[in-house]
Amino acid sequence: MKFKIFISSVQKEFEAERAALREYLRADPMLRRFFEPFVFEDKAAADQSAVALYMNEIGQCEVYIGIFGNQYGTEDANGFSATHQEFDEATRRGKYRLIFVKGLDDSQRHPKMRALVQHAGAQLIRRRFSTFSELMAGVYAALVDYLAAHELLRDVPFDAALCRDAKLEDLSEEKISWFLQLARHSRGLPLTDDTKMRDVLAHLNLLKNDLPTNAAMLLFGKNPQRFLISSEVKCAHFHGTSVSKPIPFYQIFKGTLFDLVNQSVNFVLSKIDLAVGTRARGPQAPVAYEIPPEVVSEAIVNAVAHRDYTSNGSVQVMLFSDRLEVWNPGTLPPPLTLEKLRQPHGSVPVNPLIAEPLYLTKYIERMGTGISDMVERCREAGLKEPEFRLTDGFVITIRRKSGRAFEAVGGIAPQVTGQVTGQVGKLLRCLKNQEMSRKEIMEAMHLKGRDNFEKQYLSIALENSLIERTIPEKPNSRLQKYRLTKKGAEYIKKQSKKH
Repeated sequence: MKFKIFISSVQKEFEAERAALREYLRADPMLRRFFEPFVFEDKAAADQSAVALYMNEIGQCEVYIGIFGNQYGTEDANGFSATHQEFDEATRRGKYRLIFVKGLDDSQRHPKMRALVQHAGAQLIRRRFSTFSELMAGVYAALVDYLAAHELLRDVPFDAALCRDAKLEDLSEEKISWFLQLARHSRGLPLTDDTKMRDVLAHLNLLKNDLPTNAAMLLFGKNPQRFLISSEVKCAHFHGTSVSKPIPFYQIFKGTLFDLVNQSVNFVLSKIDLAVGTRARGPQAPVAYEIPPEVVSEAIVNAVAHRDYTSNGSVQVMLFSDRLEVWNPGTLPPPLTLEKLRQPHGSVPVNPLIAEPLYLTKYIERMGTGISDMVERCREAGLKEPEFRLTDGFVITIRRKSGRAFEAVGGIAPQVTGQVTGQVGKLLRCLKNQEMSRKEIMEAMHLKGRDNFEKQYLSIALENSLIERTIPEKPNSRLQKYRLTKKGAEYIKKQSKKH
């Protein structure tokens, strides 16, 4: 979230100060995260009057900084300078105004500028300065106060702070009802299914002044990314071992934290090997993924639950041919270190109010055992231990092992990646010995959701070269149909022999 700052005064008197102030705001490590300054010199030539430009920019800003000196400036037909008009416009629009007056002696000021200083002083507290350093210090202190007032600089955790501009109506009663049922069943949450939304939120400490906190919005919002844009998760699948374009498969997931975890885990599981054995040893055929689903889930839940939500970065889930990497914009909370992470340790949640509902629904454990569980499950699966590192965020790397899933069920790995049993297997069998359009396939398979069909069936089969288009040079042709490739036909043949 960035606030636009309008820096007033087009007079040559403060040309150097305006430029220096702009660069200072853009360079300061903290202020640049929250503010984007505008000065007149930033605008290119345009068929628009300067006054109209100022008024428009003031309307788009959140903060107005007025720098008043000795000069009043060129007056319009009504006897008002641009600086005076800017201040009045900011006042009329209810903008947050910060006024800095150069010098302690008003006797040298133009009479109208002296009147403007007095006019501003009657409405708000103005700050005087003599040097540029004093101006910078004054601006910095005022903007820090502004951030604190908007609870962006807090003495409470991010998840406990109010979600800016959000109301209770922005939360989903349906999602809270789902949570209630799952939490009661999973951990014995002492609330009944008909508990009112406000009472549920109060029980979970997700209200502040009867308004939703950031945690409430992330967990139960109708559209969390409307208020917290970077809370989305970006997932990408690369065929090689490095990031390269074009990305074969890329998707951005939005929704509540529960939605993000579910969607991201499903994304990974749909791309890695899945093997199904025979019923030789029991009534149910054994099933194994290349990477245990619990490991995938723990890595993603860890990133979503413990990330730094004040960062503009998003959680990234990247699947390469040799590894899975999950990155989040965050770090380890004290006293944890990379060395201590692998040892028994207590739970130290970065976002405690987010962690509690995730615990109540069994998305996470409370005792800090998630990392050790990941390590142990990878060992049991014959995979290398997960790697943890701190770069410009926290990264978990899980190494892949070709054929591991098929070894686990006592089978032989076909030369196919991705989920080729289940949904995709049905698609391949549907196309056996015939060409069909998308509509015909969906009707034959009794499917209705086109988006789900694209993601879970068609795209995976195309990506693995199990099927092909009949008109490859025109993928969106209305006459487009699909057929099995030689590879797809061989896979169907092998599956038929097994059963």
